[in-house]
Amino acid sequence: MDIYKLTDDLTKKHKRDIMEVEASEDAGVSDYKITGMREGVRNPERVNVYVNNKYAFSLDISQVVELGVKVGRVISSAELEEFKKASEFGKMYQRALEWVLMRPRSTKECRDYLYKKIYEKKLDKKYIDLIIEKLQAKKYLDDRRFAEYYVENRFVKKGVSEKRLRMELMKKGVSKDVVDEVMAGSERNDREEILKIIVKKRNRYDDEKLVAYLCRQGFSYQLSKELVEESSSDSMDE
Repeated sequence: MDIYKLTDDLTKKHKRDIMEVEASEDAGVSDYKITGMREGVRNPERVNVYVNNKYAFSLDISQVVELGVKVGRVISSAELEEFKKASEFGKMYQRALEWVLMRPRSTKECRDYLYKKIYEKKLDKKYIDLIIEKLQAKKYLDDRRFAEYYVENRFVKKGVSEKRLRMELMKKGVSKDVVDEVMAGSERNDREEILKIIVKKRNRYDDEKLVAYLCRQGFSYQLSKELVEESSSDSMDE
C-alpha cells in the first residue's frame, strides 16, 4: 500500500470532517443538552438552568413554562442564545417590577429608569418597550393612577399650587388630557393650599413678601393677596 496515498486520503477525509462540523455549527446545530435545573438561591422565583453540566442562564418560572425548558432537552446554539436573551429580559423585568411596586410611577419615569439600567449593562434597548408593555398590560404601570397618587400626596401638609402640580406631572411625562381629568376630580384647591402655607410662613414674612412667595409657588397674585390680607386682619382682631 502506498503510505503517501493513504496519508493523503486521511488528510482529505479530516478536512471533509472539519468542513462538515463547521457547516453544522453555521446552521446552528450544536450538541447542547439541558442537564439540570435548580431553584435560585437569592430568588426562589427564578430557576438556574445548566447546559452540559455547567450553569448557562436563569429564567423565571413563567418563562420556563412558556419556553418549554426541561431537563433532557437538546437545544441548538441559536436556541441557547435566545434563552440567554430571555434570561436578561426576565432579570430586567423583575428589577423594574420591584421598582414600580415601591410606589406608583409614570411611564416616562420607568422608561428613564430602564434606559439607565440597560445602558449600564449594555443590553438591547428593545427590552425597554417590551418591559413597559408588560407592566402596562398587568396594570403595574398606569399614568392616570400615578397622577392621582401624585396629586393626592404631594405636599399635603405643606401646600402646593395646582399650577405646580400640573407642571410637575407633565414633566414626568403625563399627558395634558390625563392631568386635566385628574385635577378636575381632585378635592385639593388653591385657596386651601394657600391657607396651609400662610399658617407655616406667617411669622417669617410680612404681607408683601408673603404674597411674593406665594406667587413664586404658582398661586395667582389676586388670590394670594386676598388671603394674606384676610390673615392679617384676623391676627389684628385677636
